[in-house]
Amino acid sequence: MKKLTVLYNDKCPVCSFEIDHYRDLCLKRSLLPEFEKISEKGDMLRTSGLSVDDAKKRLHVMLPTGELEVGIDAFLALWAELPGYRLLGKVLRIPGLYHLSQAAYNFVLAPSLYWWDRKRS
Repeated sequence: MKKLTVLYNDKCPVCSFEIDHYRDLCLKRSLLPEFEKISEKGDMLRTSGLSVDDAKKRLHVMLPTGELEVGIDAFLALWAELPGYRLLGKVLRIPGLYHLSQAAYNFVLAPSLYWWDRKRS
């Protein structure tokens, strides 16, 4: 059975903190998502065709179907699996809020984290 897999930048303290929180929720509730560190260059990174640098620019989630979700859509896919986050995901899917959150992530949050990661390297 294929599982939802989250590819994340484990060298970014902010990213790791957030993903560790999600992973803990999954472990406590025996949920299925898997978490793959970019630094390990595992299956998801190889099969997605992403470069390490491109993978660091946004959160990426591989659905059980093999479809790749990126950015806010990746968060929404992950949150759909997590009690306590499902409602947030439903709210952010509302037109207007979805577009606003997508813009904030794509033009402010993700570029800032990527810039910080590159500066730290």
